[in-house]
Amino acid sequence: MHPMDLRALRYFVETVRRQSFTLAAEHLHVTQSTVSKMIRQLEAEIGQPLLIRDGRQLQPTDVGRVVLERGQEALAVMHHLSREVADLANLTRGELTVGIPPMVNLLFAPAVKAFRARYPAVALQLREVGGQRIEQQVAAEGLEVGATLLPTDPGLGLASRSVGHFPLYVVGPRQAGWASHARVPLAALRDAPLLLPGDDFALTRRVREATAGQGFEARIAAQSGQWDFLVAMAAAGLGTTLIPAPLLARLNLGDELAVRPLAEPRLDWHVALIWKPGGYMSRAARAWLAVCEESLPTGPWSAAA
Repeated sequence: MHPMDLRALRYFVETVRRQSFTLAAEHLHVTQSTVSKMIRQLEAEIGQPLLIRDGRQLQPTDVGRVVLERGQEALAVMHHLSREVADLANLTRGELTVGIPPMVNLLFAPAVKAFRARYPAVALQLREVGGQRIEQQVAAEGLEVGATLLPTDPGLGLASRSVGHFPLYVVGPRQAGWASHARVPLAALRDAPLLLPGDDFALTRRVREATAGQGFEARIAAQSGQWDFLVAMAAAGLGTTLIPAPLLARLNLGDELAVRPLAEPRLDWHVALIWKPGGYMSRAARAWLAVCEESLPTGPWSAAA
C-alpha cells in the first residue's frame, strides 16, 4: 500500500465529523466533487469502503473507523508540527485563542490590552463560552488556555492559577424572605426562584452542587449569560440572582432591589486561568500566561496530581 495522502485523510475526517460532503467541502473551501473524489481515491488505496450512507447519515465502516481514528492522530501530529515550527518566529506572527466566559471577561481587560501591546502581530481571539465548556475544551486540547471558576472538574486533570477571589451578593426583591438577613445563608434560598447563568457556566454548576449538599434542589426560574439581564429580571420581580462583588458597582441596581452578602464562602467567585499540564503549549500561550501574571492579581499555581 502506498503512503496515504494527508489531504485525503483530512477530507475524510472532516466529512465524518460534519456528516455531510457539502458541509465538509464548505469548511475546507473546495468543491463537493473534490471531497468525493479524494475519499474515493482513499478507498481505492485501502481497498475497502470507508463510508456507509444510512439515510441522511454517513457512518464509517469498521475499516473507516480505524482510518478515522488513525487519521485524526496523524492530522493532530501535523498540526502540532506546524505550530511548533511557527513558534520559531519568536511571536512575530501567529494566533492564540483563549477561552473566557462572558461573565468573567471584564477581569481580563488589562491582560488583553497588555498582550496586544507587547505582541501586536499575534492575533488574539477570545472564545466566549461557559466555564464548563472551556474546561472540557482545554482538557481535550481544543484550547490551550482558558479561564473558569474554581474548583474545576477534578476528573479533567487541569492545572490552574487564581486571578481573583470575590464574595457573591444576593440580589432580588426587597420583599423576598431572605432580605431579612444581614448575611444570607444558602438555606434561606431554598424556596427562592433563582435567576442564574446557563447550565454550561461553572457558577450554576457550583450552586446546584452546594444546594444539593444542603438537602435541596435549586429552583431555577430563568437563565441568562448576561449579568445586566439577570439583574433586570430580579428588578422585575421574577426572582433572585447572585452577583460577584466586582460587578455590583457596574450594574444598575435600583432602589427596588435588596442586596445582601451570601454567607457561603464555598460559593465565592474564584476566577482562575487553566491549562492542561504536560501537554503542548505554544509560545503564544506561554506568553499569555506570563502577561496575566504581570497584569492580574494572580495567586499561587495549582497543578493537578
